[in-house]
Amino acid sequence: MIRIAVTELEFNKARAVFEAAGGEGLECLPAPAEEAALAAFIREHDIAHAVIGVEPYRDALYEALPRGAVIARFGVGMDGVDRDKAAARGQVCTNTPGALDDSVAEFAVGLILAAARHIAVTAAQVAEGGWPPRVGCELRGRTLAVIGCGAIGRRVARCASAGFGMRVIGCDPGPVDPGALRDAWGVERVERDLAPAVRAADFVSLHIPSIPATRRTINAERLAMLPANAWLINTARGAVVDEAALFDALAAGRLAGAALDVYEHEPYTPIDPQRDLRTLSNVILTPHLGSSTVEACERMARAALDAIRREQGL
Repeated sequence: MIRIAVTELEFNKARAVFEAAGGEGLECLPAPAEEAALAAFIREHDIAHAVIGVEPYRDALYEALPRGAVIARFGVGMDGVDRDKAAARGQVCTNTPGALDDSVAEFAVGLILAAARHIAVTAAQVAEGGWPPRVGCELRGRTLAVIGCGAIGRRVARCASAGFGMRVIGCDPGPVDPGALRDAWGVERVERDLAPAVRAADFVSLHIPSIPATRRTINAERLAMLPANAWLINTARGAVVDEAALFDALAAGRLAGAALDVYEHEPYTPIDPQRDLRTLSNVILTPHLGSSTVEACERMARAALDAIRREQGL
């Protein structure tokens, strides 16, 4: 029996899949996510591989796992993993691309709708006994700028254009096929630079990876490119947004609002205690729920275990 440590949050998201793997010779054990505790768990239980979430793992994990171990990310993005240290120990790092595309895209569109119709703030006010008269806007005819035209960004574009009749402008500096984006995904045009993509945007949705080159890409200078009536939507990674600069823009009325599902520090704590996004009424904050659907979690669990099976030759 091959023992696999699965960080507890991820284990509970797809318990049935992880438990069923026992019948195939893979014993999945729920384990603490904090690195030192996870490393101790691995040593104590003679663990061969690990399935991990978004927490950063800098050193102890790689020392604890044996040579040839698979470190399987339950999700996309590898920003929490030190691949150089893993490679030096002969360990393989994997993730689960494609498993969460639909779930995150649907959630991003949900945040756009919540922003347009004031759903979050009015629901909270009604729960407190209020009955607030708020006037929202229809999405039909509004302009959405999709920043990053990868798998998730394309799905957001199609849902917005075909489902709501929105005008969609893409922004991607990489090689893209404008014709395919137009015909298959409803993207009217693609810009390489942010400024022309967001110039007339009512909503700006981020779908870019968190890598050193994209850290705080959406900074004060780029936030100033957005129209004052625009909403910023982030279901990508918190590190791509300068949260202090975002607070300043929102507080000063230079941006209509922001709907965020990801943060530089999770659970959310403000980068600057004087710039706490939770104190602003024009901000929607959700606790990194974009990929948290039954379907996506089961796909991610199966993909993580498949990566381990491949490395084991099973």
